[in-house]
Amino acid sequence: MGVIGAAVRQGVTVMGLCLGLACAAIGAQAQEVFTALTSASNTGSVVSEEGANTVLTLHLGQPVAFRVFTLSDPMRLIVDFSEVDWAGFDTQAFDRSEAVLGLRVGLFRSGWSRMVIDLDVPLQVKTAQMTRGASDAVLRLVLSPTDVEQFVAKAGAPEAAQFARVARPASDLARSHTPSGPMVVMLDPGHGGIDPGAERDGLKEADLMLTFAQELRDILVRAGGFEVVLTRDDDSFVPLEARITRAHEAGADVFISLHADAISEGRAEGATVYTLADRASDEASRKLAERHDRADILSGVDLSDQDDVIAGVLLDMARTETQPRTDAFANALVAALESSVGMHKRPRLEAGFSVLKSADIPSVLLELGFLSSNKDRANLDDPVWRDTAAQAIRDALVAWQQIDRAATRQLRK
Repeated sequence: MGVIGAAVRQGVTVMGLCLGLACAAIGAQAQEVFTALTSASNTGSVVSEEGANTVLTLHLGQPVAFRVFTLSDPMRLIVDFSEVDWAGFDTQAFDRSEAVLGLRVGLFRSGWSRMVIDLDVPLQVKTAQMTRGASDAVLRLVLSPTDVEQFVAKAGAPEAAQFARVARPASDLARSHTPSGPMVVMLDPGHGGIDPGAERDGLKEADLMLTFAQELRDILVRAGGFEVVLTRDDDSFVPLEARITRAHEAGADVFISLHADAISEGRAEGATVYTLADRASDEASRKLAERHDRADILSGVDLSDQDDVIAGVLLDMARTETQPRTDAFANALVAALESSVGMHKRPRLEAGFSVLKSADIPSVLLELGFLSSNKDRANLDDPVWRDTAAQAIRDALVAWQQIDRAATRQLRK
C-alpha cells in the first residue's frame, strides 16, 4: 500500500491526487451531469480521538484529488474532493469525536464535493495523506491541538478557489482558435509495421488506413487552410503513446486516428466516431504523467519539474477545455459522414483508446468500417468511396473550425 499525498505544512495545503482513477468526470460536467468519481463508505470511516490528536479516517472507492484547510469564525475544517458521491453516507455515524460539533457533506460546485467539520476546539492539520489499497483508498487526517491565536493565524482558504485551470499563453492556443493561419491536422493511420491490424481477403487494415490518410492529406492540402502531418508515412510501427507525442511536436490542432476493425462474431458495418470515455480520462492523465516526457504532454506548459500528482491534476484541468471541443468535432464528423457515405447504427461511441488521451488536443478515433463486412471491405478498397469519405472529413473540419472560432470569440467577449 503506497502513500499518496504528503504531510500538510503550516496547516493549509492544496493537494492534488491523480493516481488510480482520479480527477475526471470533466466531460460529464461539460454536459451539466454530475458523475462522481468515487463514493464514501461508512465501513471503517470515523472521526475519533487518538491520544491528544483528533484523527479523521475516510474510506473511498478509489483515490481522488483533495485539499485541506481551516477557516475561523466559526472554527471549521474544510476538505474538498474531486469528487465524491455522499449518497448513503451517515455523517452522524462517522463522527465519534468530542472535538467535533457537527459535520456536513455535499456537492460544493460542479466537479467538487466538500466536507465541512465544525470544531469545538482549535485544531491544526498535522498530517494529511491518502493511501490506496487493493480495492479502495483511505484518507487519514491527523489534527493536533493548538491555541486560538495560532488557529486564526493559519486559517484561510487557499489562494485559488479551486484547482487552477492550465494557463496557456495565447501563442500556444490551437490555431483553430485564431482567425488566421492554417489548421494543423494530425492524421494517424492505425497499426503499421509489425502490427498489420485486421486482415481479410488479402487486405490489411494498416495498408488501407495509410492509403486513406495519404489521400485525405492531399484533399486537405488542395482545399487550402490546412497543414497536414501523418504519424507514419510508410509501413512502420509507431508506439501508441508516441503518436500523441508526435501530435504535440507538430503543434496539432486536431488529431484523427484512422482504423478499420474486424469482428469475429456478429455483423457490423459502417463508420463510427470514438471519443475518450469520461472514466477512461482518469487513467489517461495518470498514464501520461507517468510515462511521457514532461515537456511534450501539454502544449505551453512545462511539467518537467512537476511530479505525477501535480502533472495529473494539470492534465485534467486542460481536459476540461478540450472535451467540449472534441465533442463538437465528433458531432461534425458524424453529420458529414452520415450524409455522404453513411454510418454505423451507433455512429458515436466512447472508449479508452490510448490515441485519444491527449489532454489538450481534440482527438477522435474514426473507424471507417469493418473489414469483416463484405460491403465495408469493398468500400475501403474503392478509391471513389474513399474520395467521398475524405471530402466529408474535410467538410467536417471546415464546419468545426467555424464553430470553434465562434465559440472562442464568444468566450473572449
